[in-house]
Amino acid sequence: MDHPRALLDAAKRLRAEMVDRLGTLVAAESAPGSLPHLDACADLLAGWGEEALGRPARRVVVDGLPHLLWPATHQRVLLLGHFDTVFPVGTIRSRPFTVRKDIATGPGVCDMKAGIVQMFTALRLLDDTSTVGVLLTCDEETGSVTSRPLIEREARRSGAVLVCEAATPDGQVKVARKGGSVYHLTVRGRAAHAGVEPQRGINATVEVAHQILTLRALGAADSAGTSVTPTLLSAGTTTNTVPERASLAVDVRAWTTAELERVDRAIHALAPFLPEATLVVEGRINRHPMSPELARPLLELVQRIAGQLGIPAPAGAHAAGASDGNFTAAVGVPTLDGLGAVGGGAHAQDEYVDLDRMPERTALLAGLVDRLSTMERVERRSVVETP
Repeated sequence: MDHPRALLDAAKRLRAEMVDRLGTLVAAESAPGSLPHLDACADLLAGWGEEALGRPARRVVVDGLPHLLWPATHQRVLLLGHFDTVFPVGTIRSRPFTVRKDIATGPGVCDMKAGIVQMFTALRLLDDTSTVGVLLTCDEETGSVTSRPLIEREARRSGAVLVCEAATPDGQVKVARKGGSVYHLTVRGRAAHAGVEPQRGINATVEVAHQILTLRALGAADSAGTSVTPTLLSAGTTTNTVPERASLAVDVRAWTTAELERVDRAIHALAPFLPEATLVVEGRINRHPMSPELARPLLELVQRIAGQLGIPAPAGAHAAGASDGNFTAAVGVPTLDGLGAVGGGAHAQDEYVDLDRMPERTALLAGLVDRLSTMERVERRSVVETP
């Protein structure tokens, strides 16, 4: 990187193109599990990636889900991201991609389609991408069930992993993340007429209510930021029938593996409150916490590059949300997250991206990739043996 500020000048010249591409990518809806939409979005990205890297993508299809991989033979750095969003098909009609001054809004604009646009633009600014791998998955928002082995395999062949998820709203990169678990509780009771003889029934709704109160206490008992959050809930069939079945999803987040394990043991030890009710618990630890130790050398490097570019050096943030960077850090590979767009409101109706910051973040990523591509491996170690 002989002339680092030339990267920033080049990225600024591509601002309008990046905004156009962002609008195209947001319009290409990629709802969880919607195979036709995920396939169409993958087709679009495959073309952009081939243009940026000079080599075609490998389409890795697992259970029908299309992941995109551009491996490098001698992979010194892996750029990691996902193109699925949390929004159902049709959201774009009620909430289309919109630009007002320097702010863009739309479903998935921040998480993480702007990061993908910046990723490919950064790669186009580099003379040599032969040691750079790229992996874009399409099931991150649903737990990375089919992509996790691919993510871990590609991470292990890499010197460092750069995750292009969004930065914080003030531009900090992410050096640590909470780990997470997802559980599904299924309660079975006995149906009866709710008005004529409710006493003959075993009310699954009442049982699941008891479980929710128990789960809340698991999170409240910890002072270190562990959250145990009941989310999706369903129960019953008609208004005049004692519910025979109820189901509940539970989201758990914690900063340490020990906390995840504590909650995991407690959830699997749950027992029914009502006589004759049955309770089945499914789920386990999904993502171990992302440790800041592995990110520190990369943070120091990105801060030096920011100084060379003449832009503010980003600080390192601890983020409550998990990402696929949790997987790569857990296998001991130096990982820096939050290298995507500056914005906020992920998963919400007011999700947004600061368009004026896209060129500087693109140049910063390009400079970091350029530097890592010519370095020996960043120090790495095994942090967690993943299951």
